[in-house]
Amino acid sequence: QVQLQESGPGLVKPSQTLSLTCTVSGGSITSGYCYWNLIRQPPAKGLEWMGAIASSGSTYYHPPLKRRTSLSRATTKNQFTLQLVSMTPADTAVYYCASAKGLITIVTIDSYHVWGQGTQVTVSS
Repeated sequence: QVQLQESGPGLVKPSQTLSLTCTVSGGSITSGYCYWNLIRQPPAKGLEWMGAIASSGSTYYHPPLKRRTSLSRATTKNQFTLQLVSMTPADTAVYYCASAKGLITIVTIDSYHVWGQGTQVTVSS
């Protein structure tokens, strides 16, 4: 059974770069025609898809965030990592990893078959 676990800094200062890692267990990030996603939910707002990295290694980004976002992976560690530059308080959110069998950019809970528990990231000086 695939499981996802997010790890991040918790608190980031404005203008800094967020580096958030998702560790996958119970399955390989390079197999199964799977898409590994980063999704976030700001306070009192809906879920926002940020981007995905496919099992092939191809990356896909939400256009409004594309200039600030980078996804990479470490296949030997079975991890993928989000980097989000130029953080502002508007980036304060709970960040989730999630997997899906296709590229899904409009988030509903049922669209993704596995979710991580989420990690809070707060941007504050």
